[in-house]
Amino acid sequence: MPIVVNLDVMLAKRKMSLKELSEKVGITMSNLSILKKGKAKAIRFSTLQAICEALECQPGEILEYRKD
Repeated sequence: MPIVVNLDVMLAKRKMSLKELSEKVGITMSNLSILKKGKAKAIRFSTLQAICEALECQPGEILEYRKD
């Protein structure tokens, strides 16, 4: 998949657990896990914004494009 989700990297950099992010953002752990594993088909801008606010990062630090 050419879009890579680096959520696990940002969580490690911020020393934050998936559970803590889930509570801050208001998204279920299972949905965050799907996103973290790169299995999500889409993400709402409002969700991306909430994640970026919680992790104090830019969208480009979470989502990355890689050529196949």
